Amino acid sequence: MNPHLLHPNPDSPVRLKVTPQTAGWDYLSFELVDLGPGERYSAHLPDQEAAVVPLRGRATIRIGDVETVLARTDVFDEMPRVAYVPPGTPLEIVADERFEFTLGSAPAEGLFPPRIFEPAEMKSELRGGGAALRQVNHVLAPPLDAERLILYEVYVPRGSWSGWPPHCHDGYDGSPYLEETYYFRLDPDVGFAMHRNWREDEDFDEVLTAGDGDVALVTKGYHSTAASPGSHMFFLNYLAGELIDGQRVTPPCFHADHTWIEQDWDAFGWELPRVRP
Repeated sequence: MNPHLLHPNPDSPVRLKVTPQTAGWDYLSFELVDLGPGERYSAHLPDQEAAVVPLRGRATIRIGDVETVLARTDVFDEMPRVAYVPPGTPLEIVADERFEFTLGSAPAEGLFPPRIFEPAEMKSELRGGGAALRQVNHVLAPPLDAERLILYEVYVPRGSWSGWPPHCHDGYDGSPYLEETYYFRLDPDVGFAMHRNWREDEDFDEVLTAGDGDVALVTKGYHSTAASPGSHMFFLNYLAGELIDGQRVTPPCFHADHTWIEQDWDAFGWELPRVRP
């Protein structure tokens, strides 16, 4: 068992839980929660900001004096409303029907008030090309306000890659230090994703095979992810680290051996058959 690949526990409402202590890092916490109708989840984090992302279902959420409904049919059908919870603000979620959501948190001082970010506020873009074309939704990234948290949702067609060119954000080669979780969903759910974390200046290279609902940790190194040919891939990233507020736009470090492809995503393409008798 690789400690950087986590599988959900179907016997607990908190299906997955990552803390700095369990991950061996400093900033980011993450939970995957699945509530039945009428069930409640509450939290009070005195020194951490948090972000709630609905995955499917419907619930009433209270953040201090702010009350609203979070609902989503499925991650493959629509973008989320994202709830931002400042440090020291009580959070309560009551499921109106079965409700699955994620909650991530990181140390914060309380610069921003509670609020709900709407899909219309979120930047959506296509990145890459060829076999690395994907959709990236900035569900909590500048100019959306948070202290340390950064959230993306990414859609990758079956058989394609994301995170290409490979990149890192662990302080290597001048990159910012950010910790990251990947929550995967697959359509159909019988497929799998391949996620690689590696460093070339030390003995660290791991390939994680993630199924539907699994979580991969990026503790360090360059990383990229591929979808198996039979399933489309979605993943939700939570990141947090040394970047504060507007600094969260700071880019990662890209692997110099692979950045050439950004000039022409179709360069050196093959037509098959390659060789003939």
